[in-house]
Order: sequence, then structure tokens, then C-alpha cells
Amino acid sequence: MTGTHRAKTITRRRAIAVTGGAAAAGGIAIAGYQAAFADEAATAETAAASATGTASSAGSGTCVLMSSVTEGPYYLDGALVRKDITEGKSGVPLTLRITVQDTTESCAPVAGAAVEIWHCDAWGYYSGYTTANPGGSAPAESEDGSTANDKTYLRGYQVANANGVVKFETIFPGWYTPRTTHIHVKVHTGGEKEDGTYEGGKVNFTGQLFFDDDIAAEVQSLEPYSKHTGSYTKLDDDMVYDGGGGSSGLLTLKPVHKKDPSKGYKGYITLGIDPDAENTGAGGGGGGGTPPGDAPSGVPSDASSAPASSTASSTDSSS
Repeated sequence: MTGTHRAKTITRRRAIAVTGGAAAAGGIAIAGYQAAFADEAATAETAAASATGTASSAGSGTCVLMSSVTEGPYYLDGALVRKDITEGKSGVPLTLRITVQDTTESCAPVAGAAVEIWHCDAWGYYSGYTTANPGGSAPAESEDGSTANDKTYLRGYQVANANGVVKFETIFPGWYTPRTTHIHVKVHTGGEKEDGTYEGGKVNFTGQLFFDDDIAAEVQSLEPYSKHTGSYTKLDDDMVYDGGGGSSGLLTLKPVHKKDPSKGYKGYITLGIDPDAENTGAGGGGGGGTPPGDAPSGVPSDASSAPASSTASSTDSSS
């Protein structure tokens, strides 16, 4: 990142920082990281994307507008444009392939769309909010609490190619009370890359991506995930996921090695959006409610933000 952007980012982090924990953050590097991010043949990727059920191939005119939800309390602006967002975080490798399609133009790809994602680490911590307790029992995020919230791990943008496709290299997210495992996503159009990030334009879609319960449970049994213990929320009990499969953000997942989940997964989804619509996901007054009593401590004051209006159906979210 450039020196100018780093200065802006650190200033933003310090504005929200509080004293962090003192326990050392453990975690191991999972084998097979590089293999998880190898490109697949185009035919395999297309088949997997279609399996999500969110959209057909371009030109069929039968794609589905995705459901929008609030951005949640852990959003930070100024994320970097980069493919690899791990920033040293350990976990099961995840390569994420997202295709953006225009629901108003026969499912045509939205070339140039900026896709932004952010999610927690293996123990449930978000960069910038590392003192928000993830619930249950988990190691502290960092030895040095004075600078922990200046980190930018597991956040980033990618700009879609001519086929409307972006790819990210990350890790399988952990979880925090009272949520199931998920990834936040926004789709922006009309802006441009500037100073290492994406500036201007508007947000067309704000949503979340979800993981199969059985796969999530298998990953959580591995290091470093297994160091976070407590009551995990499954998909059917999650306050955001509405059971709609791919159109509600459920990823299609393929293991890198069928008999060894530590080697990682490849995740696919197609996001059907309206490029003319605007949905910041920032929420407004009323309707969102407050998080359950066992929600993480240290969550910012906007945790109860209500869903923003959208042409798609909305779901209340606390995070």
C-alpha cells in the first residue's frame, strides 16, 4: 500500500481502537495453501457457479436478484484493492470466485464492478475491532493491544474482469456469537482505484455469503479454529440467512483434497444485482433490533442498524 493510504487507514483504525488483550495469538499455517489458489479449468468453474442456483449463464434472462442485508457493525471503509487478503492470518485456505451479473440486462456480466469482502479470522475477530469479544472462549487476537486495531487483515476489493468475475485468496472464516460462519460482501460501480483502494461510485448490493454446516463443523475441528470453543449457530438458526440457498448467499464449496479438509476449499457464487440501484447497507432507524444478550462485547454502537431499502427482499442483521 502507499504511504499516504497507510496513514489514512491507521488514523481511521486508531479512532476506534481500544486496549486489546494480552494473550498471544496462536494458530498454525495450514499445508496446501498454494494449491488451494490454483486456477481451475473454466468449464469446472462455470459448472460450480451454476450450481448455486443464483443465476443462469449470461443471455438466458433468468438470473435472480440477490437478497440484501445490512453491512453490520464491523465494516470499515478504505479496504485495499488486492487478491490476497490474508495478511498473515492462519487458517484453512479458501479461494473465492464471485461472478457479478446484471439482472436487468439478461444476466450480462458487470465488467468493472468492484467487489468488496470482509470477514472474521479463525477465532472470530475482525481487523479494526479486535477487542470485540467473539463469544465463547478464544485466545486474545494480539499480544500488542495498542496496535491490534490498526490491522487490515481479511478485507479487500477486486475489480471484475470482462466476464464479471473476481477472485480472492483468503481463509475459511471462523465464527462469533450469535452468528453462523459468513463473509460480508458489497458490490460497487462507477468508482475507480485510487491510492490503493476504491473510491467514488455507489454501492449496488450489500449481502453476506454462507457456508454449509457440515463443512464448517469439519473446519472448526482443525487448528487454529479449535481453540475457539462455545455454542456455534447453525444456518437454520442464524438471524440473517433465510434458507434460500444460492440466492440467499450460500456458497458452492469444493475441497482441494477430498480426504483432507486442511488443504482448503474453493468457493463459488454468482451475485445478481441491479447496477442502477443503490444499497449502502448502512441501515437506518427502526426495524433492526438489538443483538441477542450473548452478542460479542465491544461491538460498535451501530450493531443494531436496520436493513437499508432495496429492490430485493431484506433481512435484519446485527452483524
